[in-house]
Amino acid sequence: MVNGRLYRLLLIGFALAASTLNAQQMATPKIVLNQSGYYPSLVKSALIINPVSESRFELLSMPSRKAVYSGVLSDPKITGYSKITTRIADFSAFDQPGQYILHVDGVPESPVFKIANGVYHDLAATALKAFYYQRASSALDVNYAGKWYRAAGHPDTSVYIHPSAVSKNRKVDSKINVSGGWYDAGDYNKYVVNSGISTSTLLSAYEDFPDYFMGQEEHIPHAKNKVPDVLTEAVYNLRWMLKMQDPGDGGVYHKCTNLDFDGMVMPDQALAKRYVVAKGTAATLNLAAVAAQAYRIFKRFPEQYPGLADSCLAASKNAWLWSLNNPNVVYDQDLLNKTSELKVTTGAYGDKDFEDEWIWAAAELLASTGEQPFYDAFFARLNAPISLPSWSNVGILGYYTLIRCGGQLPESSKSIISILKKKILKLADRYVDAFTTGPYHTVIGASLYDFAWGSNSSAMNQSILLINAYLFTKNNAYLNAAVSNLDYVLGKNATGYAFVTGIGFKSPMHPHHRLSVADGIVEPVPGLLVGGPNREKQDGLKYDPEPELSYLDDANSYASNEIAINWNAPLVYVANAMECIEKGKK
Repeated sequence: MVNGRLYRLLLIGFALAASTLNAQQMATPKIVLNQSGYYPSLVKSALIINPVSESRFELLSMPSRKAVYSGVLSDPKITGYSKITTRIADFSAFDQPGQYILHVDGVPESPVFKIANGVYHDLAATALKAFYYQRASSALDVNYAGKWYRAAGHPDTSVYIHPSAVSKNRKVDSKINVSGGWYDAGDYNKYVVNSGISTSTLLSAYEDFPDYFMGQEEHIPHAKNKVPDVLTEAVYNLRWMLKMQDPGDGGVYHKCTNLDFDGMVMPDQALAKRYVVAKGTAATLNLAAVAAQAYRIFKRFPEQYPGLADSCLAASKNAWLWSLNNPNVVYDQDLLNKTSELKVTTGAYGDKDFEDEWIWAAAELLASTGEQPFYDAFFARLNAPISLPSWSNVGILGYYTLIRCGGQLPESSKSIISILKKKILKLADRYVDAFTTGPYHTVIGASLYDFAWGSNSSAMNQSILLINAYLFTKNNAYLNAAVSNLDYVLGKNATGYAFVTGIGFKSPMHPHHRLSVADGIVEPVPGLLVGGPNREKQDGLKYDPEPELSYLDDANSYASNEIAINWNAPLVYVANAMECIEKGKK
């Protein structure tokens, strides 16, 4: 994911088929709902967006059309930020598995939907496999990728040292190997600060649900080595992140990138010169955090990954030391371009506040080593405010880790766990209130400010926070609020789109994603979560004026229809967490 302004010039002149296909898109259903379906034991609701005078609804069993449940629609709910009003059909009390439609007199009936266990099985698998399709420096085999197989591109075995990245042992224009990793988003560059939260989220999914992931197998290349596929995929990017560290001093380069974005071509046709650019405190602390987390996971797999755990811990501590000596090295791309003839115009991922990175890295190192200096660094920042995580605000990831690993912490460190839980629950309770009173019966959408860049990622990160609250309280209110945001991204929203490619009966066909645009295949690469409604509309296209409708299924719409690894990672966590938790209830 990159800053929208940077794409503008690149997209001028692209005659993309998407611009002519919008008229062919499926109309928004009058009744919108979760297109994957509903768990029998959790909250279940649909939305009527249009004004309707009728006050009752019915569930009809399919194919018999027998009425099996009736209920009363909510009073009209007003968003407060748009002209849209909603009415909620809540059928949570009905828990019989089957196929159904929702009927309201005077309104076209809903599409067929299901109530069943395992409704997110396909989503959970497809969202994880999407990372395989994002692999750089690797050909995708037809036996695994199907019709989305492709030749390798961006080998990145001979990447140039940019003038901003020069060090004692690495001179300008010398070359290093930074092969592997995931393409960041719709573009073909690789950014440490976005890889950090993405890789960590996959690792955290495993840490929270290890037995579940041991039994899950995706169709990706792997040795039959009893390593969960979520870890196999995470390792592919982790090894790239480790290569981005300068072994001479421990600092980490901000990104591997072209000077300019590639065109809308396949990876093997993108031949521009590649660079590693500028070390920075944010990137270095990201590696410190992810490598520390990886250490405690991969030390359990010494035969499958010999030496990896020790290498991760050494890299983490070296990154921490570099950061102590360089505590405020900002990646400022505008300033960089004023001092170099090799101007970089790809995603900046600039961040000037590193307190959250210090919190996260200290927490991961404390959980993995128990050493006092990391406790001291974390405790010194205990009063810092926390908020929903994003690539630029990662502090709460450290809270999740210390709560998860609380039983293994030194006794002197355990006293802070109750404080961390209270801070998590304060946010979680706010989200439950939003879910209960909001116009969409979801957490996301209760506020105008929810509709920003990557709004669907915010929805999934809200759900991760709520699932964490559920894990240490076992309060079903948090789980119901968490699953409500899956309802939202899977179709129960004002657009009627299930925002994950290949999922549901109305999903994006034209994401801003070079692989999906250039491959000549009608269907986009599956399992990708698009950004979603974005009231800021940075790409300058013509959108519906209502914030929750500011979405276009158009490859030009990078403001609402791009994909990104840090958006898919929380989708992987949430879908798999729900599958695991619901299986455990049976």
